Amino acid sequence: VASATAACVFGLKCVVYMGAVDMERQVLNVYKMKLLGAEVRPVHSGSKTLKDATNEAIRDWVTNVEDTHYLLGSVVGPHPYPEMVRDFQEVIGMETRRQIMKAAGRLPNYLLACVGGGSNSMGFFHPFLKDRNVRIIGIEAAGKGVSTPHHAASITKGRPGILHGMKSYLLQDKNGQVQLAHSISAGLDYPSVGPEHSYLKDSGRVSYQAVTDSDALKGFDMLTKLEGIMPALEPAHALGYLPRLMPKTRSSDIVIVCLSGRGDKDIHTVQKYL
Repeated sequence: VASATAACVFGLKCVVYMGAVDMERQVLNVYKMKLLGAEVRPVHSGSKTLKDATNEAIRDWVTNVEDTHYLLGSVVGPHPYPEMVRDFQEVIGMETRRQIMKAAGRLPNYLLACVGGGSNSMGFFHPFLKDRNVRIIGIEAAGKGVSTPHHAASITKGRPGILHGMKSYLLQDKNGQVQLAHSISAGLDYPSVGPEHSYLKDSGRVSYQAVTDSDALKGFDMLTKLEGIMPALEPAHALGYLPRLMPKTRSSDIVIVCLSGRGDKDIHTVQKYL
């Protein structure tokens, strides 16, 4: 939607590749993009989700390099895209840091954010990485459970591999073929993760956990009923981790969860389950 908006403002042609399954899950966003004048091309290959849409977008880009610029909304893909997206998204963490210092006079004890490709979380985490007293937790999509084939927990259950021009943790079979990812959330339905997240996992600076579809829906329901805020299903995964985290905290601890999106786009999906 942001790309379609920018293209509209500057009078540029915008072509959006989107998995056919994701188009059904994100009907509202598809309509918004079309209203803004973008052409939304459904992708029917593979799992018909984010990975396959990325494949088609890259294929179009390398075929039409003279008049096409590839826009990627996550910290994945070839250099310099992961770094560029992180730096743009870092405004999230910078604002969080400034506002919590003003409100509480100190840094938080915990940061939580959902991780698919990992753009919102990377921007959120990055300004705090040198603050060793801030515990940082990334939440992956466990789908129907990490013990099943139906999840998108590439850091938790994946191993190093190559996808979309990057080396990172990747869901793959014993022959190195990319496996299908599953999540109730379209934005987390990706079989890999940004390479900087892989580094943060290996270095131990960030802890990564996985939350199921069911617990994400509980997180959605909890925030909606307690605060009157309907989160997107992506950050609902981070909210779904709170019942596991809070018993380990003190009453004086500050826990900040990144609400990276609003839930109006997911209402049709949530309606099927709650």
